[in-house]
Amino acid sequence: MQMEAPRGPVSVGTGPRDLIVVRGVSKAFGSTTALSGVSLSGRAGSIHAITGENGAGKSTLMKLLAGVFHPDEGELRVGGRAVRLNSPAAARRVGISTVFQELTVLPNLTVAENLMLGREPTKLGLLARSEMLREAQDVLARIGIDLDPQSSCGSLTIGQQQLVEIAKGVSTDATIFIFDEPTAPLNRAEVSKLETLLKALKAQGKLVFYISHRLDEIFRLCDTVTVLKDGKLVSTEPIEALTTDRLITLMVGRPLQALFPPRRSSALGAVALDVRSLTPMPHGPTASFSLRRGEIVGMGGLEGQGQREIVRALAGAVRPWRSDILRTQRTGETQAFDPGEGVVRIVEQGVGLIPEDRKLEGLYLDLPIQDNMWLGALRGTGLLRTVHRDSAVVAGIAKRMQLRARDLAQEVGALSGGNQQKVMIGRWLAAGVDTLLIEQPTRGVDVGAKAEIYGLLREFADQGGAVLALSSDLPELIGLCDRILIVNGGCVMGCVEAEAATEESLLALALADVKTAQSARSETQEVTA
Repeated sequence: MQMEAPRGPVSVGTGPRDLIVVRGVSKAFGSTTALSGVSLSGRAGSIHAITGENGAGKSTLMKLLAGVFHPDEGELRVGGRAVRLNSPAAARRVGISTVFQELTVLPNLTVAENLMLGREPTKLGLLARSEMLREAQDVLARIGIDLDPQSSCGSLTIGQQQLVEIAKGVSTDATIFIFDEPTAPLNRAEVSKLETLLKALKAQGKLVFYISHRLDEIFRLCDTVTVLKDGKLVSTEPIEALTTDRLITLMVGRPLQALFPPRRSSALGAVALDVRSLTPMPHGPTASFSLRRGEIVGMGGLEGQGQREIVRALAGAVRPWRSDILRTQRTGETQAFDPGEGVVRIVEQGVGLIPEDRKLEGLYLDLPIQDNMWLGALRGTGLLRTVHRDSAVVAGIAKRMQLRARDLAQEVGALSGGNQQKVMIGRWLAAGVDTLLIEQPTRGVDVGAKAEIYGLLREFADQGGAVLALSSDLPELIGLCDRILIVNGGCVMGCVEAEAATEESLLALALADVKTAQSARSETQEVTA
């Protein structure tokens, strides 16, 4: 019989004993079984990966440990004692701290107010702001996060908000930490800081459960790996017993022949977009590049160097300050392309944007799949105009993309991240666009769905489409793309053939001095001319 959660974090011993034991845990939501008889244990002084495809039950299991859900069956033991975690507060009392994938940062509060939320220092019944600020500064300094504690969280980037989320989690006096996809919105420097923090927690004898789809992170950081599939335990193994191929096979249930599809071998088509000059911001830097039919062009660089602004301005989502762009249609007709005319006009010309945050900016989560996919074709349609919806078109696209759903009437919010991304791609396929601008193509997507999405983008290009893919994942750019543009300070520093690219060469471009690179590029262009 389970007991109420004892108060006070469980003390950590010096030996590698189990801090937490999960025995035969099951959880269902209505007729859907999210977990079925899952058992595992976690030891002090270790980083324990929990991985699997989207929908495997990873987040449900961690939410049981965090007190968000309660198991229908099974037992949880923390520090050798049976516990009943009825709430996140109960989990915190036994020393479990969670950094959720969904941000809980309140944008209207400052960094300090978010960090101290629920445990604000008081004096004579009033909020002691100076003490709160001092404590927040200590937390940020201890973790190595360079943020102004008096900044409004609403003014921070998604990556910075994630750092605040991480700081909240590790600032508690916990012995067990749960990190749910923590690196998804972080840039390379921020990921490095997080890895240093995780290693420090491990050295202190803490237990870290680390949920991730990123195999390189798992092999670099973790000691043990638990794989879930369809709510069931597949295997728990030490990292030394695994290879990348074996781990992928455990996750997807079959050998994955190739993560990235073969690059195009035939000649490229015409230039779909000739970006002679694009200046997203007033008096800002100007970018120049081209995008041809039949190819996938990657765009990378360090976080916040203007690549997002370039893509958004090109899509008409942000009105550029100045632009000189030519667009060649499939018919061969070339015309001026003005992204300042707005998104609707740009879509009418065959260019569609898949935003980085598909949930916030792309999808209507409470609408069914078929409605979300048909929205692209409805762009620019007047309110009084009747539009025929061809359900066969949507059904055909869903089948072609191997969309995994109950049916096309299922709400998009109930789908996994990979299937939500497929719905976004399907929207533009249904609309008939021939140029895709896609931000972070596989963020928050499991390895099996990644391979399928890469295949869809390559198929789109092979059929005469053009793709511009913005990604912070260098291996993804190298494996997926034909050419890679590196942006620094809003300027395209160079274009590298993906087959010859390495992470080191791309980083060198990303870190190069802007003026030196521009001068070298100009000299090269003069010699070529």
